[in-house]
Formats: sequence, structure tokens, C-alpha cells
Amino acid sequence: MHVSNMLLLSPTSTSVVPSRHRYDRCKAIYRKTGPHAPLKVVAMAKETSDTKANIAEIAAIAGGLVSTPVIAWSLYTLKTTGCGLPPGPGGSIGALEGVSYLVVVGIVFWSLYTKYKTGSGLPNGPFGLLGAVEGLSYLSLVAVFVVFGLQYFQLGYIPGPLPGDQCFG
Repeated sequence: MHVSNMLLLSPTSTSVVPSRHRYDRCKAIYRKTGPHAPLKVVAMAKETSDTKANIAEIAAIAGGLVSTPVIAWSLYTLKTTGCGLPPGPGGSIGALEGVSYLVVVGIVFWSLYTKYKTGSGLPNGPFGLLGAVEGLSYLSLVAVFVVFGLQYFQLGYIPGPLPGDQCFG
């Protein structure tokens, strides 16, 4: 929970009367440190979206939690066999592999855009899952570059996005 502190200094001649009904979302502490000292007001505001996640965050969490293991499986298969995942029944496994790469790239771009606009990455989300998915997406992207680079330098090619004769002919 992110709490912001605000310190207001007021001269002693000004009276500050706390209004309970106007500041129901703030916790205010009023202190007077001496007989002629200024009144110090410290206010802490609650964060408005503590546990509520919007639909984009929930979709990113669900997509990222499915996509990162699929990419790990794909990269392991690529490194051991020289080819990506097999197409599967009706091309479903290959489609899942392709969509997983797109989801991870989308999460990384969303994170970079948020970092550019706000100065910090994505919010943690419920139970810290969005932050975890963000980190896993960056790790997956680094692993993709490493494995694709090794594939290219060892075998001289990177398999295309569609199944070809080279791998599944």
C-alpha cells in the first residue's frame, strides 16, 4: 500500500477544526509540540485502488501465467531439437506457442510504455501477480534472445512461425 505524507505548517493564531464528515478517506493527526509552537498537521491518504484490478490487468495476469510456461517449453524444444513446438491437433499447440510470444511481447511493451509515462512499471496487481507476470515476461524475452541467438550461431537458422519441411515435413 502506497501512503503519501503531507506536512502542513500553520501559525498558532489560525485555528484548525477537524471535520469528521469531510475527510472520511484521510487519517489526520494534529500535533502541537509546545505552548507557542506552530500547529503541525500530518495527513495520510488511503490509496483508492488497493485490491481492485481492471480487466486489462486480469487479462494480462491470466495470459502471462499461461504464456511464460509455454514459451519455456517452446525454447527447451527449440534448443534440444532445433525446431519449435509441433503443430498439434489442428495446429492448436503451434497457435498457443505463437499467441504466447505475442502476449509476452505485449506485456513488455505495456510495461515499457507505463515506465515511460509514469516513471514506474506496472502496478503489482492483486496478490502481486501482475508484478510477477511483468518480471517473468522480461525473463522470457531475455531467454528468447539467448536461445534464438544460440540456435542461429549453432545451426545457422531460426525456424519460421509456420511449420515447414525443415522441422515437421
